[in-house]
Amino acid sequence: MITVFRREWMAYFRTPVGYVFIGVFTALSGVIFYLSNLSTLSGELLIFLSQLTLLVMLLTPVLTMRLLCEERQRRTDQLLLTSPVSLTRIVLGKYLAAAAVMGVAIGLTNVCTLILALYGTVYPGEWFVGYLGFTLQSMGFLALDLLVSGFMKNQVPAAIAAFAANFLLWMVDLLADKVSVAWMSDALRFLSLYDRYEPFILGQLSFASLLFFLLLIGMCLLATVRVMDARRFSQGGAA
Repeated sequence: MITVFRREWMAYFRTPVGYVFIGVFTALSGVIFYLSNLSTLSGELLIFLSQLTLLVMLLTPVLTMRLLCEERQRRTDQLLLTSPVSLTRIVLGKYLAAAAVMGVAIGLTNVCTLILALYGTVYPGEWFVGYLGFTLQSMGFLALDLLVSGFMKNQVPAAIAAFAANFLLWMVDLLADKVSVAWMSDALRFLSLYDRYEPFILGQLSFASLLFFLLLIGMCLLATVRVMDARRFSQGGAA
């Protein structure tokens, strides 16, 4: 797993992908910070983090679109699928590399936190809860996008499909309002990332939401392993 992680981590910075992602994320975070805090003279850190969610939803497909699709385009996926490393470790290594790049981008947003602390008050508890929720949600989007990319052969369709999945999962609470069947509406609300993230942006440490995000990440990664296993089986049968 460590070997896969190092390979994917270095791949992000041997190509422009890692630099572009971090640069665009940081630049747009600065714009959002200016619009939501500096221009309005607001010291609300949680409002800033809530605005960043849309940014994560838009940009996470950039990190995941190459992880599996690139292997298929270069026809190195057969070597990967037949390697002695388990599929679980391969998926975890790839996911953790993307998560590490995301972590760097999230860490850089603390420059905005520092500015708020210099000219206002940032409460440690509020900072911890806000960034915990934001990080968990970001990692959830990454896991979902990795799963979606596992079904695709090319990077661009993978990015488009991942964005569509992100948008659908984020807006599912609006769909719940339009559904008249009670149990179906409740099920949709249960899956809503907005409802799950809301306690964190209100400064509340929700263990139910925390568990939901961890389960979402785990289930998406497990499903990705199953997708790769099915592909290996089909290739083995074709051979």
